[in-house]
Amino acid sequence: MRYLLLCLVLLSFFSCEQAPKENTSDTSTTDTTEFKTLGEIIVLDERLHEIVDTNANIQILAEGFVWSEGPLWLEDQQRLIWSDVPQNTIYSWKADEGSSIYLQPSGYTSDVARGGETGSNGLLLNPEGQLVLCQHGDRRMAIMNAPLNLPKADFITLADQYEGRRFNSPNDAAFDQDGHLYFTDPPYGLEKNMEDPAKEIPYQGVYRVSPEGEVFLQTNELSRPNGIAFSPDYSKCYVANSDPERAIWMVYELDEQKNFVNGRVLFDATNLVASKPGLPDGLKVNKRGIIFATGPGGVFIFNPEGEHLGTISTGQATANCALNEEESTLYMTADMYVVKVDLQ
Repeated sequence: MRYLLLCLVLLSFFSCEQAPKENTSDTSTTDTTEFKTLGEIIVLDERLHEIVDTNANIQILAEGFVWSEGPLWLEDQQRLIWSDVPQNTIYSWKADEGSSIYLQPSGYTSDVARGGETGSNGLLLNPEGQLVLCQHGDRRMAIMNAPLNLPKADFITLADQYEGRRFNSPNDAAFDQDGHLYFTDPPYGLEKNMEDPAKEIPYQGVYRVSPEGEVFLQTNELSRPNGIAFSPDYSKCYVANSDPERAIWMVYELDEQKNFVNGRVLFDATNLVASKPGLPDGLKVNKRGIIFATGPGGVFIFNPEGEHLGTISTGQATANCALNEEESTLYMTADMYVVKVDLQ
């Protein structure tokens, strides 16, 4: 009996010793079934139930970043990529891999040391399926000159100046149906922001780059233009203004020359800025015209008329969001976190 008990104790001991160690990394969540969660979904209108799974948890995919931005879903790879702007790095997450570095450097390629937020910000695909980057440090819109599955820091400039003056720091962008690239240009990537002596353009503009490479100013009336996206029929363009004194989303119509006309305020969140973290920032529009717009406290959900139906409240300053191909999942970059929530 003693011999049998001794064998059982030894067997238990060695089984424990050989058990796999828990992954304690704070920048990767690799378990595809168990995620930490945060925040809540706030329903302001019953129509929200048709858009978001209001019983779903907001799940943390990865954490430990300085300022996560510009998420982009790569359907062919079933992979999410996003920018960490201060770290000049693009990260990647895949369900069976967790998170890892995708591209470095991502937004500043000079050997001259400088401060500020130098990395890439908004990320998107052009009509040919190439990665296009809003590069803060290099102050340009650029294409990665490499396949998506073999990324490398080799970039081709799409646009870096307007009327002979360098851009501030391109922030977010969207293509229309004919390959025209629209992007916002606030001062956030300049080392001293508005007071930076390297600032060459006196305003913060929204621009259009034609497929031929010509640059056209769309508006210079927003103090901090940021997120940008089109309605499904490309007749309207939405632009966020990340100014705490005028925290608004604008909507513009487009004329026959593809330029902005008839701008108006879609929604004003200025009164919420003092009580909730974050400002109007990145936004995406789904095929039904529903607008997912990061703002004070999380992601605001608007219908095409600008009615606020509810908020995915992350409790964090939330920078941007992305949809997967099926529009069944919304991915969000929320300060140090990258999170997701299920949609309907």
